Amino acid sequence: MVPEAGLRETPHGLVADVEGWFVVNAREARWREWDRLGTYCDFEGKRRFPQLGINISVLQPGESLGRYHRENHQEDFLVLSGSCVLIVEDEERKLQEWDFFHCPPQTDHMIVGAGDGPAVVLAVGARGGRKGVVYPVSKVAAKHGVSVKKETTKPAEAYADLPHSRRVAYREGSLPDR
Repeated sequence: MVPEAGLRETPHGLVADVEGWFVVNAREARWREWDRLGTYCDFEGKRRFPQLGINISVLQPGESLGRYHRENHQEDFLVLSGSCVLIVEDEERKLQEWDFFHCPPQTDHMIVGAGDGPAVVLAVGARGGRKGVVYPVSKVAAKHGVSVKKETTKPAEAYADLPHSRRVAYREGSLPDR
């Protein structure tokens, strides 16, 4: 039998730091904020989930989920509210509420908030380490401020111009009403 993991209260919300199952409302969980990369809830405590990464991101217009990249594992994205621009294989696509983007391994991609207000995006990806991530140069991604200037395989180089993320509590009104 798999035990329930207890939730720990932090100054920024609830987290589970041990193995086991748990239930937590995103509004009560701990969030992270990163300049130009929006605010997101990853539901993880000190230990990362070993097989699957999942988060909810709130993106203001122009904020992105990260830098334009490709990796060795599948990722999937669902726009829960608002609108975004998907940059995939050097093409732009508009994404609206309930649009789903399936991203197979080795697909260059990034999602950027667009429109007049925030977008909420659910992101899910297979885990297996960051080995194999490539941040290519892209003119289309550069238009949206999400391309690196020089191709790299090092996340520290790709994000060197941004300060580190910081833990924050959920901001009331960030997620759509129930």
